Parts: sequence; structure tokens; C-alpha cells
Amino acid sequence: MTINQNQIAVVGAGTMGAGIAQVSVQAGMDTILYDISQEFVERGLSRIRGFIQRNREKGKLSKEEEGEMLSRLRGSLKLDDFRESSIVIEAAPEKLELKRDLFRQLDAICVVETLLATNTSSLSVTAVAGATRHPERVLGMHFFNPPPLMALVEIIQGEQTGDATIQRALDISRRLGKTPVCAKDTPGFIVNRVARAFYTEALRILGEGDVQPKTIDNILKGAGGFPMGPFELMDLIGIDINLAVTESLYSGFFQEPRFRPSSIQQRMVLSGNLGRKTGRGFYTYGKN
Repeated sequence: MTINQNQIAVVGAGTMGAGIAQVSVQAGMDTILYDISQEFVERGLSRIRGFIQRNREKGKLSKEEEGEMLSRLRGSLKLDDFRESSIVIEAAPEKLELKRDLFRQLDAICVVETLLATNTSSLSVTAVAGATRHPERVLGMHFFNPPPLMALVEIIQGEQTGDATIQRALDISRRLGKTPVCAKDTPGFIVNRVARAFYTEALRILGEGDVQPKTIDNILKGAGGFPMGPFELMDLIGIDINLAVTESLYSGFFQEPRFRPSSIQQRMVLSGNLGRKTGRGFYTYGKN
């Protein structure tokens, strides 16, 4: 049995998973989007269809091109459908044991030539690969939110990841129209480690002074030239996801004070105010 070089499979139909699947179909790849329930799968597929439809309405695509893209996309509730994919990209929640369990299953299902990539933003690729019999084909492939717009992809080599695996992942990333960079398997890799100061210092300023999130965002956008302020960006990413990444770095660097999570974020997560996806975070969002 050989792999289908033109097929990419994505585990997780949430914001990141659906975004990666959209990138894949737009690049001409046959794409399978998996999740644990039909509701989740349909929500992800609907999200992709909506984006592609709006691109056609804006004149960026023809009707024929839209139809061709959508014909390459399908949903699935069975990991068995991934058996002959060239690569499986996991975009499940940032929980190590969940990812290790998924990779254990994928390792048993997929042919040995299939690459197994985790989209983790901060967890150890080596730890994820440790659940498999073929860790040489496991790597990190970290996309950024939103995947259709962000060019960068971090390619992370675990302790046992093969050099050939990394080269194939670099080739696939470029085929998807992305700009890949290689990173070591350290907490937060490159971007999230650098970006912690952007979030944690903004949260410290918020907690220590009589200043609003909008004021901090406007200053950083106006004076610093950032396209989005830290609070706008946390709302976009998801405050729960941003907190989980910070906690992972804090643990990974043995409670290094500069990575200490904020109690402000913790309270917001406990209250269910997670940003745009719940309609309320540091800002309030309406239907439009």
C-alpha cells in the first residue's frame, strides 16, 4: 500500500483545523477534515465553504474554481479514512495526553510513509512522538491563526524525527504556499516564546494600573506599528488557548517568572469569556 501524495488529512475541525484544511484545498490538495461528531465536522466544513464563497463573491475566484476546491474537500468521523494520506496534521486541543492518544491511533492506522504532524503551539513534539512505534515520522507543524492569511509555519524536529521527514514537511509547506522555518523542540518553539512578552506585559500593565485594554491596544498599534493589539489578538486566538500556551511555557521552563500566567486570564477562562468565539473577551462582539 502506498500513500496518496495529493491527500492531506486534518484532525480537528475547529478554527485552526478548518483553517488548515482551507489552505490545503486552495492549494489543490484532496483534503479530509475529521472530528469526533458530525456537528463539529459540519461546522468546520461550513466555515471553509463560507470563506471560499466570499472569495468568489469578491472576484478572487471563478465559479468553476470554487466548485473545484469544494470537490476536493470532505468530512469524516473515522480516522481509518486517513490510512493513505501523505500527511496527517493534528489540530486538537492543547492537551498532551489527548494528542499522545491520537498519535498512538494514527500510528497504528496509517501506512508507515504517512507523516504525522502536530500543530501544537507549545507542547513537546518528542513527548507526542513517544506514544508511537515510528517516532521518526512524527514532527511539529505549527500554523498560525488564521492559517489562510498567515504565511509562517514552524517545522519542529523532535528527538527522533528523521531528516527525511523534515524535508518532506518543508516541501509540503511550500506547496501549501507557506513560508516554513525550522525550530528546535523547546517550549514555545520560536514565535510563541518571543510573543509571551507581548501578552504577559500587557496583562501586567492592565492589572497594575487604571488603564483599559483598548488604550493599550491603540498605543501598540499607533506607536508600535502592530496590526493588532495584544488584547485584540488574545480575543482572536482564544483566551483559553493563549492561557494554555503560557502555562505550558511556564511549566516547560521550570516556573521561570517571566512566563508566569496572569490571574486575569485565568478568571476570564473560568467565567467562560474566551474572546470572539464566545462573543465576549476583553471586548464584546455582536453577530456582525
